Amino acid sequence: MQTSQGFHHVEINVHNLERTKAFYGWLIHELGFEPFQEWNEGISYKNGSAYLVFTQTEEKHLQTSFHRKRTGLNHLAFWAKSRAHVDDLRVQLKNRSVPLLYEEEYPFAAGEGYYALFFEDPDRIKLEIVAPR
Repeated sequence: MQTSQGFHHVEINVHNLERTKAFYGWLIHELGFEPFQEWNEGISYKNGSAYLVFTQTEEKHLQTSFHRKRTGLNHLAFWAKSRAHVDDLRVQLKNRSVPLLYEEEYPFAAGEGYYALFFEDPDRIKLEIVAPR
């Protein structure tokens, strides 16, 4: 039986798995995900029935880096619990020296009434944290 409850999983190849785990470990927990699986070449985090997987890029493919403006993934967006949650994550990211995108237009960089925070992960994948309306 198939269901239509949203996505099942997203898998992202990363340049350096250890760096990715350090970056996402606290953040993904803040967004309601819990550790799900871990193996030598990857890690996954689960939220309900959906999960997010990070796998180490094979050595032969490391020379080409990711850029969100090329064909493929542009960004990942996650729900925050509230506007206060977005603000708290912003402070935590700044404390971790994560460069924020569109900082001069925060929190309405995507338009009036759209309360969101934008930044990039270590592989320059753009991430967005959105407050519910």
